[in-house]
Amino acid sequence: MSMKRTSFLTGIALVALTAPALAAKQQCVVNRDAGCGCCGGWAAAMQAAGYDVSVVDVARADRLARFKIPQALASCHTAVVGAYLIEGHVPMAAVAKLMSERPKTRGVALPGMPTGTPGMPGPAVPIAVVMLDEPNRVFYQE
Repeated sequence: MSMKRTSFLTGIALVALTAPALAAKQQCVVNRDAGCGCCGGWAAAMQAAGYDVSVVDVARADRLARFKIPQALASCHTAVVGAYLIEGHVPMAAVAKLMSERPKTRGVALPGMPTGTPGMPGPAVPIAVVMLDEPNRVFYQE
């Protein structure tokens, strides 16, 4: 193999290996209840998972009304990732499932603030992440 061909193939291999690193990160805007402290932990977990995260303080009532989050499914923050809403301390595995499966829904919710979830200290408790459009339909469980 000629030196030019070897250099060309090496160059292609390097571009292929670095292309994912050069791709733009998926945006994640976390709309949190003004002054909430635990949302930062969830935002940090999303950032560690590879998202480009920004956090915005919003009054709770305004946030729930803007995103049409039913009180029964509410938590302390609503994240917007692509076309999806993510309400509450949804585990990263559930976010990954949402983004890979891309179901026809507005998003998912983990109501309340269960301990042991990203951003929430304490022992892990059983959780059920539900679909926002079908609140009785479980999307993910731990």
